[in-house]
Amino acid sequence: MARARSRVAAHARHKKILNLAEGHRGKRRTNYKLAHESVMHALKYATEHRRDKKGDFRRLWIIRINAAARLHGLTYGRFINGLLKAGVTLDRKVLADLAVRDPNAFGLVAAQAKAALAT
Repeated sequence: MARARSRVAAHARHKKILNLAEGHRGKRRTNYKLAHESVMHALKYATEHRRDKKGDFRRLWIIRINAAARLHGLTYGRFINGLLKAGVTLDRKVLADLAVRDPNAFGLVAAQAKAALAT
């Protein structure tokens, strides 16, 4: 019996890796061995950075909320404390969106936070 070869399977496996390596530079895009190494590295970083992205966005939201709160005479910490005391349950993503897109609405929320701090 003739020995089985893995030509089709190997070609498909290589093609899959080379397709994933599109956008990589130089031989990392065309040479299977280098492409495989590059793709495995990239996939590892993609996994880690998906986690990091969540923290990055939270940091961005906090910066935006702080800047908008200071326009209304509050620091970020006092603003959040005031919201908790007022029973406002908007998350940071929504608050940051309000601060950027609708400053008047954010001003109303800031006024509620100020009033809750005063009492």
